[in-house]
Amino acid sequence: MKDGLKIGARAEHRFTVAERHTVRALFSEEAAFPAMPAVFATAYMTGLMEWGCVEVIRPYYEDGEDSLGIHVDFSHVAPTLPGQVVTVTAELTEIDGRRFGFRVSAHDGIDLIGEGRHQRALIDTEKFANRLAAKRAAAGLEG
Repeated sequence: MKDGLKIGARAEHRFTVAERHTVRALFSEEAAFPAMPAVFATAYMTGLMEWGCVEVIRPYYEDGEDSLGIHVDFSHVAPTLPGQVVTVTAELTEIDGRRFGFRVSAHDGIDLIGEGRHQRALIDTEKFANRLAAKRAAAGLEG
């Protein structure tokens, strides 16, 4: 990790919600949620909030580094319609070796739609790829 990352570092990220990001579209191939309202799915909101946190630390990655989410604790308190723009604000609150903690919120221009905490772990992409290869072999997924 490059030097310079400090507690309080922030990033803001904007995203336009499309119909494919709604609860109704979630697992559409399985028809899991066909009668649900066409509002922004919590699963997508979670991913979007993770993305906002990545934007805080990504400029500090060295070659061969990335990060993965290891914990989420988010509320989802208001619906958002397709076509609305969600703004995610993420702030770095903790650095503990290769682990990073964030406070994050999402707003759709009308309502706060979600907020909470997130943790990410810095990974060495080559070591992680080797770990995945071993798991793939153990699971019999070699093709």
